[in-house]
Amino acid sequence: MKPEDIEEVKKIVKMGRVLTDESDLFSYSFDASFGTYLPDLVVQTKSVTELAALVKLANRKRIPVYPRGQSTCLSGGPLPVKGGMVFDLSVMNDVLEIDEEDLIAVVSPGVLTADIHRAAEKKGLMYPPDPSSSHVSTIGGNLAENSGGPRGLKYGVTKDYVIGLEVIVPEGEIIRTGGRTVKNVTGYDLTKLIVGSEGTLGIITKAILRLLPKPPASETVMAVFDSLVDAGGAISKILSSGILPAKMELMDQASIIAVENYEPSNLPVDAEAIILLELDGHPVAVKDEVQQVAELCKAVGAREIRIPGNEAEKAEIWRARKLVSPAIVRIKPTKISEDATVPRSKIPDMCARLQEIRRKYNIHLVVFGHAGDGNLHPNIIADKNDKEEMKRVEEAIAEIFAAAVELGGTLSGEHGIGTMKAPFMEMELGAVGLDMMRRIKQVWDPNNIMNPGKIFPEPGQKLELT
Repeated sequence: MKPEDIEEVKKIVKMGRVLTDESDLFSYSFDASFGTYLPDLVVQTKSVTELAALVKLANRKRIPVYPRGQSTCLSGGPLPVKGGMVFDLSVMNDVLEIDEEDLIAVVSPGVLTADIHRAAEKKGLMYPPDPSSSHVSTIGGNLAENSGGPRGLKYGVTKDYVIGLEVIVPEGEIIRTGGRTVKNVTGYDLTKLIVGSEGTLGIITKAILRLLPKPPASETVMAVFDSLVDAGGAISKILSSGILPAKMELMDQASIIAVENYEPSNLPVDAEAIILLELDGHPVAVKDEVQQVAELCKAVGAREIRIPGNEAEKAEIWRARKLVSPAIVRIKPTKISEDATVPRSKIPDMCARLQEIRRKYNIHLVVFGHAGDGNLHPNIIADKNDKEEMKRVEEAIAEIFAAAVELGGTLSGEHGIGTMKAPFMEMELGAVGLDMMRRIKQVWDPNNIMNPGKIFPEPGQKLELT
């Protein structure tokens, strides 16, 4: 940015701060993926009017704009790859209103997702999307990436609960989409277009979220398997039986061992896989479903079924699942988190392909994730200082994506595309499908100022982790 542009930004921002020191800029140069890119400046303001004025300036001067929350993104979504301005929206955390009659929450983008969960539960309600990072991720980031989580199996993902938005579009105008009604079919569904667009179409400054009554009862089941492929088969068997768990999580042996070494949780380290299920609903129905699930798992090959007897035991099981990510990084310092997703019927096939890829490339591949909706999380643990190993990792990731697409799946179930998966977009969408998306972006943001460098691959762009 030119010095005169920076001075103009400072004149606009009267209710916040403009950061230009190199140490501050470095703090906004990375996320939870790969790559470091310094912005020209960072803006922190709670004023929607000031942000809109800044976007008008950016559009006029062709300055890139990068909206950012807590930067827990695993795909490079908020990285300022073209320089320009980063808008720190985590400071916009003042609005969190629960309307019990309309069953909605009105929130500003910097509110932590876990705070929405707590506020809804105090009223006997539930906001279902629950990404594992909910205690640190902002709702604005969840909206941008269309985040999911364990409850996505039964309840859906973020986009299924967004009924209204306030958005600053690339020309600097403020628009409102949807509203407070669950039903709304007035014109094009711009709300759904913006959710999951990864900040490439606008900046979300307020959202109206749909809430549900909290189920009166829930139970947890752990099924232990000596075969990862059998565990995948059990998932398909349960779902085709008519039972729809709230959560159905998979952990392979590598993730089980990592958790036990990190913080002992009484998990069976000799098992090749475990499935964790949560069933919720009416107390009588839940108890019946628990028994049915136990019988189905045994029929497919489960060697053991564990049903916790109290809330503390339930919490311990689910805590073990959440410990996977921090546990595996103790093995090696570099963690590559993927979320290739396949149709439910193809989960056993995908598990088999992942085992083949692990052997072929001699990599430390850990498999866990939201297996009930096909959203597996193959995580590769490596050392980025080992160039030869990282080259094998890059090849393995490309093969993981190819396997998912070949099985009728997708590159991402919830992490988004960002910079990490952009090189593989045409593989899934085809040249024409990708071009249609580019054309939407071009019409909406003709000067390409809104989070440029994301989703769409640059000519010759490849996945590079080194």
